[in-house]
Amino acid sequence: MRAILLGPPGAGKGTQAETIVKEFSIPHISTGDIFRKNIKEGTTLGKKAKEYMDQGLLVPDELTVELVKDRLLQDDCGNGFLLDGFPRTVNQADALDEALQSMNQKLDYVVNIIVRKELLIERAVGRRVCKDCGQTYHITFNKPKKEGICDNCGGELLQRKDDAEETVTTRINVYQEQTEPLIDYYTKKGIIIDIDGERPIAEVGKDIVAKMGKK
Repeated sequence: MRAILLGPPGAGKGTQAETIVKEFSIPHISTGDIFRKNIKEGTTLGKKAKEYMDQGLLVPDELTVELVKDRLLQDDCGNGFLLDGFPRTVNQADALDEALQSMNQKLDYVVNIIVRKELLIERAVGRRVCKDCGQTYHITFNKPKKEGICDNCGGELLQRKDDAEETVTTRINVYQEQTEPLIDYYTKKGIIIDIDGERPIAEVGKDIVAKMGKK
């Protein structure tokens, strides 16, 4: 199963990715996680990516495309993968198509999670992330057992800089302008799956798995 997960910031992609990778036994490849790892380690790529992410802007294609290509060639992608956070533009989608063709592969599905803008802002601003293990929570929708403390490892929960309201609004606007054209791009290829992301988490997950399992 080779798939892409689409959806604006706050649509619940991270949560649904966990369901998909477990169901289909494929790796979750999140460019956001890769960038944050590089930022934490202070790599050259991380420093460059941070300048853009802190402003809510997209990381340029040249900092992203080769990174994803190399990742797809790793052994754990033999049975497929779930891409999350890439592609973000039609140019990146074209680059991905070329990379997959060179590997004699093609995408099976593109999962498109749909959520209204006002709800996206509420979700993102309330999100908290464990500084140690990366587990995500929400102050309203997915509270930890103890406020400010990760259930998983006991680490401190923080709000990422790119989850501040002004930055979130910018990220959503950027998504609408640059990434939404991908919906039309993949609709024409006949592989898009539209998902109502405003329902309960478990219900959304079941719907995604059911539709992906039809192929």
